[in-house]
Amino acid sequence: MSKKPHKNNLVDQSVYDSYKDAIPENEIWDYQVEGLQKPHINKPFENAIFKKILTVAILVVAIGISIFFSFWILHNDAFKYTDLEDGTLELTRFSNPGELKELRVDYLVTDVESSVSVSKNDKGEDVRETSYTLTRDESRSIGAIHEYAFNCDEKIRVIEIGKDVTFIDEKAFYSCYALREIRVDDENPNYMDIDGVLFTKDGKTLMCYPIDHDAYLRERYGYEGQYWPVENWKKENKSKYDDKYTREYEVRVNTYVVPSSVTRIGPLAFNYSELFRVYLPEGLERIETLGFFRNWHLERVYTYEGEYDGNEPAAEKFVPAPENVKYSLPDSLTYIGSDAFNSAIEMDYMYIPANVTEIGHHCFWGAARKEDGALIGLHTLYAALGEDAFKQNVTTGDQWTGEYDNGLFPKKSGVEYGQTRQAPPEDLKEEAAAAR
Repeated sequence: MSKKPHKNNLVDQSVYDSYKDAIPENEIWDYQVEGLQKPHINKPFENAIFKKILTVAILVVAIGISIFFSFWILHNDAFKYTDLEDGTLELTRFSNPGELKELRVDYLVTDVESSVSVSKNDKGEDVRETSYTLTRDESRSIGAIHEYAFNCDEKIRVIEIGKDVTFIDEKAFYSCYALREIRVDDENPNYMDIDGVLFTKDGKTLMCYPIDHDAYLRERYGYEGQYWPVENWKKENKSKYDDKYTREYEVRVNTYVVPSSVTRIGPLAFNYSELFRVYLPEGLERIETLGFFRNWHLERVYTYEGEYDGNEPAAEKFVPAPENVKYSLPDSLTYIGSDAFNSAIEMDYMYIPANVTEIGHHCFWGAARKEDGALIGLHTLYAALGEDAFKQNVTTGDQWTGEYDNGLFPKKSGVEYGQTRQAPPEDLKEEAAAAR
């Protein structure tokens, strides 16, 4: 089949041909057809210079506006608030304007100004320091702090809570890696701090143990440096208790005794903490979701009996007397939340008391592993109840025991039922002595 000839899209081919034949060769680039604008090839448009200037001006203004708003957002959008029905404000989001290390949450912040100073360190090197001045409207008080308001801030070290803050979401300080202490105004009716740790005013709920609280404790007890990380002395085959990593340091800086008034560990309360030892009071009833989430260095959990208000002498660390201490979780405990001990890879013993009625999903996930062919961590859990009683009385979430040897056929951590509680390790007395 022969192809049809291509037709010009002009209605009348003869019109096209007449124009084509009529265009002189020397006018082929600027020939003007009657009724159409003359071509501008190699010729300036009318008012071309004015149009160029106008275009450049518009671009300059647009870029200027963009820079202005970027600058404005950086300096004025560090704080986001919403109005509450009682006339106060809720702090919904804090975005650090740069290097702000201390913040008081009490009134509406209307402006943030920064200044930079340069000084010399001991080596003669320039050290830049940024300081901030916050302008506040004291007619607008902060009444609440929203969940994740300080999420993942890596600079803030100290947060002060004003007297009018009557609600703090328990997830407000998640992943604040540089946070050393939380201070609460003594007149606050709902919250308090004990030595930089956040509690409800009645002392029954521990809400936030700051992630970098060990830095605060190092300063308090006069330690100049951090004996970290653990991997260093493991690689060098050194004892933890040599002169570079003393038992005294571990007790004072990496050990925490939860006050005896506490009946509840709040969600995310100890997330990412650098603790080695935790003493829980007999009387504790609940460890909420993510309570000890990713405490990679947590080796031991103890339970103690007796009274302790959380306050310690300035020169020593309170540690319960060994005769008042037992190994692992309190008998009073009834609830262990999801991911509560997720990634507690240094622990080697966990006892589940008979009063526990619920264990959340992935509670001990990642807390067991193989290292150099040996099983370490919580590859076995020990339950007070017999197997039938446990399965009848305890509600467990998906994969609550965790897994290890995560290859093609991962193995679940085991559970031994009907067990009695093990005695504490023999070095418990040495730990108590090191605190004094």
